[in-house]
Formats: sequence, C-alpha cells, structure tokens
Amino acid sequence: MASLTWHDLLGPLKEQPYFTHALSYYDQDVAAGHRCFPPRHEIFNAFRLTKFEDLKVVILGQDPYHELGQAMGLSFSVRPEVRVPPSLVNIYKELSQDIPGFVPPPHGCLVSWARQGVLLLNAILSVREGKAMAHANQGWEQFTDEVIKLINQNSQNVVYLLWGAQARNKCKVVDRNKNLVLESPHPSPLSASRGFFGCHHFSQANAYLMAHGKAPINWQLPQTVAPEELVF
Repeated sequence: MASLTWHDLLGPLKEQPYFTHALSYYDQDVAAGHRCFPPRHEIFNAFRLTKFEDLKVVILGQDPYHELGQAMGLSFSVRPEVRVPPSLVNIYKELSQDIPGFVPPPHGCLVSWARQGVLLLNAILSVREGKAMAHANQGWEQFTDEVIKLINQNSQNVVYLLWGAQARNKCKVVDRNKNLVLESPHPSPLSASRGFFGCHHFSQANAYLMAHGKAPINWQLPQTVAPEELVF
C-alpha cells in the first residue's frame, strides 16, 4: 500500500469554502494595492518541504512575519539574508543549552529542519505587510485546524512542540497516548524567561524519536545556506 501524501490528505480541504475564501482574500488584498506575505507561490512551503511520510515533529507558529522579505512559508523561519527575529534568537539560545555542540548560525533559515521532517506550520498562512494578524479569521485557521486533525488521525509517534497558549489550544485534539506533546511559554522576548528557556524540548524530541525507531533531528543548522536549498 502506498504511503499517504499531503495531496491525499489535503485535497478535500482545498475544496472547502474556508480554503477558497482565504486564498481569495489574499488575492483581493494584493489587488487592492497591499503587499502580502509570503509570496503566493510560497504559502504552502511547509507542506512542500516536509513530506507527510517523513513527518516527525510539528512546530506551530501563529501568523507569518509581516515585514518585507521575511516570510517564506515556514513558521519561525526567515530567508538567509534577513536579520534573525527575536523569537528565533531565543530558540537558538535554548538549543545552545539543550543540544551539545549547537552553534547558532548567522541566519534564520530553517529549511534544513523542514527537509528532515519538521513541519513548520503557522496557524494563519498569510499576512499583509506591516499588519500582524491582518489575514486572521478569513479561513486559514479552519484549514490548519483540519490539517492538525488529519495528522493526528493518520500518524503516530509525532512530537508536537507547542510554545504559547495559542499553540496549545490549537492542538487539543492531538492524542497524547500515541504522540509526544511538549508545551512551554512562547520563545518571544516577552515570555521566554517564564519557562521556554530550560524546556529541553529539542533533546526530548530526539530521545522520543529514537525510542520509537526514528532517526533524530539534526538541529544544527548549516552556517550558510546554498542557493539551491531555496529552490522549492
């Protein structure tokens, strides 16, 4: 029997009114003269870079970065030439304490995690320039709710890294008997010191994966990103 793919799982969702409305809202915003991110052809990069059959870890974000050149369709990730955002700086700090030998790279591109099976999924998949949450309540949340339900129904031994109340609430449907759910405050500078630092989520994730016969994630990011890595 062939392995399930995102095409199999998400195909029916793309026929739903909430999905078509979300894309239409993005297009209307652009037509009205607003810049929206990520570029339309990169909205679904999280699924493009992480095959369903390879899925090991889910890291849930909120909505894309809203400044020019930042968003690339992966939660917490930015293009190599963009300054590393504060939350990702704190993620690197935790990795430096949690993973022996981890060296923070000078960039914020997380493509190598995605290619290893880390689904970097935002709850909302697009945004208007300079206005966080501009595309909230237009259908994306319903779509990503269904994505999480489908992952839960069709996989097991997946690690969910849930940082902040919104991520926790969105993943209440996840079966904790067949997956590992790790929770902490968000890595934002506003909350990281309240429990994100010292959470050891990355080493715990790898220990769980290895205990269930899966290869661990190499959390060390390359110090430079080759141009071909950015061809999606």
